[in-house]
Amino acid sequence: MARRAHLLLLAAPLLSSALKVKLGGLAPPPPAKTHFDLIVIGGGSGGLVASKAAANLGKSVAVFDFVKPSPQGTTWGLGGTCVNVGCIPKKLMHQAAQLGEARADSAYYGWEIAEEEHDWETMVAGVQNYVKSMNFAYRTQCMTNDVTYIDAFATFVDTHKLEATTKAGATTEYTADQFVVCTGGRPRYLDIPGAKEHCITSDDLFSLAAPPGNTLVVGASYVALECAGFLHGLGFETTVLVRSVPLRGFDEQMAGLVVDHMRELGVEFVEGATPTSVERLDDGRKRVVWRGADGAEASAEFDTVLLAVGRDAFTHKLGLDKVGVDVNPKSGKLPVRDETTSAPHVFAIGDVVDGEALDPPSALTELTPVAIQAGRLLASRLYGGGTRRMDYQMVPTTVFTPLEYGCVGLTEEAAIAAYGDDNVEVYHQYFTPLEWRVVTSARRKAQEGYAKLIVHSADANRVVGLHITGPNAGEMVQGFAVAMRCGATKDDFDATVGIHPTCVEMLTTMDITKRSGESPKVKAC
Repeated sequence: MARRAHLLLLAAPLLSSALKVKLGGLAPPPPAKTHFDLIVIGGGSGGLVASKAAANLGKSVAVFDFVKPSPQGTTWGLGGTCVNVGCIPKKLMHQAAQLGEARADSAYYGWEIAEEEHDWETMVAGVQNYVKSMNFAYRTQCMTNDVTYIDAFATFVDTHKLEATTKAGATTEYTADQFVVCTGGRPRYLDIPGAKEHCITSDDLFSLAAPPGNTLVVGASYVALECAGFLHGLGFETTVLVRSVPLRGFDEQMAGLVVDHMRELGVEFVEGATPTSVERLDDGRKRVVWRGADGAEASAEFDTVLLAVGRDAFTHKLGLDKVGVDVNPKSGKLPVRDETTSAPHVFAIGDVVDGEALDPPSALTELTPVAIQAGRLLASRLYGGGTRRMDYQMVPTTVFTPLEYGCVGLTEEAAIAAYGDDNVEVYHQYFTPLEWRVVTSARRKAQEGYAKLIVHSADANRVVGLHITGPNAGEMVQGFAVAMRCGATKDDFDATVGIHPTCVEMLTTMDITKRSGESPKVKAC
């Protein structure tokens, strides 16, 4: 109890900020102004950056942000998915699980740390206090940058006109010369009995009041595997129900390594399974029935069922047909060219952009830094005389599973499809982080990290893909992403002196190709 009280005391300043947000301490009065140069629909990272950039260029800007509660009643403040129910709380809970791993490792380094169970409530309080402090900061930034923030649901009623509805049901019409749609996406629910009534999604998990207990994660997306990873790391029995392939769109070999590692840790995977119903039992547990690839049915009981089967763009209620904006009927996403939709005065950034319709297509439009970059560049082009366009290729990212996976550029499959097998050389190597070597034989599997460089041999050996699993994978990939955007070749990598001892240094010394058939196992330095 003393430890929990100490942690809550440390969080008091954040609680104070959160309380101000909850009580509306910074809520401005309803704006008298109803016409703006730019209206941004959606208060996520990309929309807020675009709005502030436009305001700083002298334009009158309003941001409309409205959070519809999840089927379980969860809602949140200004800042969008990443801040409230995405990247930020996910990474913090991943860190909580990693600290548990580090505590177990520390015994092999001479530390004697008393066994102490993880306290879910303390973690959630700390995470949510930080999230609410960010909500507060975003509202402050809107005020200090002369951006009008309006907490209301906006929908188009005419070419340049919106109708905004507050939580209380009051409506006001607003007009603007130009609009940016960046309403993000929401988790998809399965169309089966009990899904919405008895399941949660990532919209609910990060503020869950009570520990989730024995958890079934349905899906194999990066959200599914990240959540399953940290839940298991926090001590909860975790099962993952996989219908098709894990980490679709990522490199298949790397996805397999991530899943294999999770299996070794004790996460159970049920492959080729499609849920058919979820039933709440008298004791509160959920009975899930699924059908296997062979058609046979199976079932099990869980304390919590987490759906992570994809996200749908939140565009269907925006009245986009009133302004002539084309919408992908399957995904709800908006085809764009340089962020411009089919209506020349309506733009789109972030999760609502149809990556498949880009030229060339991109699977990474749903990343927060992509939305931020697109929003900043769009405002510069519209109002600052800028000419730079958003480049949706060569975007780095990381999957924060227990064994982190970072990548930039093409997958091995995509490179071969684009250039032909004869023109692609794959350099690869396993490695064991030095900090794990003391505990490898006792706790950790050797050869746990793996990396590969995908090289276009017919184009001066240009490195077109980089993939790595290991601790701090995102930190490793970020710098190489800059080099690869500049056209770095394998010779450039080889000519670079590595930092010793680090995991990433071996990317500068890799000399074994898959084509050679030689073993990529760890070598001495």
